Amino acid sequence: MSGWIAPWGRSSLPDAILPDAGIPESGLPGRAASNSGDGPSAEDSTVGAQTWYVAGLVAALFAVDPCGLGGVVLRAPAGPVRAGWMELLRRLLPTEDPIRRVPAGVSDDRLIGGLDLTATLRSGKPVAEKGLLAEADGGVLVLAMAERLSPSAAARIAVTLDSGEVALERDGLAARLPTRFGVVAEDEGIAEEATPAVLSERLGFYLDLERLSPRDLTDLPWDGGGVAAARDLLPSVDAGERGLELLCGTADAFGIVSLRAPLRALRAARAVAALAGRTTVEDADIETAAALVLAHRATRLPAPPPEDTDSPEAGKEPPSPSESQGGSAPEDANEEPGRSEEPELSDRVLEATAAAIPKGLLDRLKLAGQGPRGAQTSGAAGAAKQSLRRGRPIGAQAGRPRPGVRLNLVETLRAAAPWQRLRRAREAERADRIAIRSEDFRVTRFKQRSETATVFAVDASGSTAFNRLAEAKGAVELLLADCYVRRDQVALLAFRGDSADLLLPPTRSLVRTKRALSGLPGGGGTPLAAGIDAAAALGLDLRRRGITPLLVFLTDGQANIARDGQPGRPQARADAEAAARRLAAQRLTALLIDTSPRPNEKARSLAALMQALYLPLPQADARKLDAAVRATLGR
Repeated sequence: MSGWIAPWGRSSLPDAILPDAGIPESGLPGRAASNSGDGPSAEDSTVGAQTWYVAGLVAALFAVDPCGLGGVVLRAPAGPVRAGWMELLRRLLPTEDPIRRVPAGVSDDRLIGGLDLTATLRSGKPVAEKGLLAEADGGVLVLAMAERLSPSAAARIAVTLDSGEVALERDGLAARLPTRFGVVAEDEGIAEEATPAVLSERLGFYLDLERLSPRDLTDLPWDGGGVAAARDLLPSVDAGERGLELLCGTADAFGIVSLRAPLRALRAARAVAALAGRTTVEDADIETAAALVLAHRATRLPAPPPEDTDSPEAGKEPPSPSESQGGSAPEDANEEPGRSEEPELSDRVLEATAAAIPKGLLDRLKLAGQGPRGAQTSGAAGAAKQSLRRGRPIGAQAGRPRPGVRLNLVETLRAAAPWQRLRRAREAERADRIAIRSEDFRVTRFKQRSETATVFAVDASGSTAFNRLAEAKGAVELLLADCYVRRDQVALLAFRGDSADLLLPPTRSLVRTKRALSGLPGGGGTPLAAGIDAAAALGLDLRRRGITPLLVFLTDGQANIARDGQPGRPQARADAEAAARRLAAQRLTALLIDTSPRPNEKARSLAALMQALYLPLPQADARKLDAAVRATLGR
């Protein structure tokens, strides 16, 4: 177990799963590495080949047990790399297994089934048709643009994965259709967009192929025949209780609370053993399963041991009386030789899981965990809101068409279809006409993202104002360029002396921003309460105009000017805390960046009262500040 490969730029999988030939350190198999500036370096080529090997292993394991493993979150943009992985999966799956593709804006009728409109209108009575969930029985469901899947569609897929059946109870129909399938969630989102958690939590694997290039797609050692043999062997593979205990302990050590994760990992370990032609799960299988299934779910690193386990004396049992007197040990001293190996295997499983954690995952979780429980930050995409006039269609609802509100003809016909025979009999309607009543009208619902405005509230007081203002100026200019691409806005507030001033109203103009920043004043007292109130007022005004506000405070939290403009630290602090509580009650998303030379408890407590994220950045330059804001808010 001394050798490891590095698919994410960090070690992850044991040598036991690699082919005997291995992956050469010089680059791709069968290809010389290039050191020229035009081609990839040897290190990049090696990492690319190893990542593709891991992707192929995941495809093979998923093809062995698609229903038991749940599925794969495939993080990759549309292109030859994703197409190559999907083609590999198709070759490994049995040809008779159905593969159904679900578009991002799928309707309930197409997803779970419903009324067959054509057949119903032809026959005059309700006729049901299967949806994609039922059609995928025994195969794979591919979710296109999974990051844009509606919460209702994600919840229906999750319930179907749990129950193994589709409950069809709508449009006068009632049926339960058995279905079991695996899921491939194609995630090509940017920034904070991701596959819905209710769905990704049920899928065993996570693959990030964003950095792969077509040159990394080489031949892999798995084929359909080997996978078919592994599928036949899988029911006879025995994992034992020890493997489940190790995986549950590993999940607990990494802060994984879901019980599905170790169960998926156990299924993965059995699939690894079946793929190798074995009926017993070995230690390497458990390590591999932990690295592939548990690593990307980690929320913390394992706690360090309470004492130095490397010490020669650590962990030794005290000598027995017979040993201390020169006698021999009892005959049953080695009765359970396997027990001494268990801690060693546990350590290897923990090591394999820790090594496979995606880069930056724990840092992002640490920052996100500082916010209020259940709080959601609105990133550059803005908050989602429903509309009847514009945006992405998300279904229909009962209502009358009017100017600006679109009639949904298909849903209107669907609502009227079950009543045609009764209406014709009662009202002598012609058989070649469809009787539609006002209660049948359906209008289309839309969902759209609001604009986002980032409001910088800068503490411009004190002798160190020059340094803080220089950081703020650089951050605003860097963020404005990014906001210009996303069509977002930036505003700038400065508080000093006895008041807060709006130096830059919400704008996308680079010229106006630079002009306002160049004249940003500094010095004087710290009217922190006035700054919080002014930022909150601007945020509420933006929200009333349909814009998602994001408040970023740059301050050390040292208030010395009260709300009435009078000096005095106790009253100024009390006013600032009251303003922070009001801001929290208004449910405005905020970030407080502590500009003190070292982290300040006053600034931290003020962020807690705001229910804002707290980020200490002593002596940070403009680019570090910009990177921290983006990372914290998921931009």
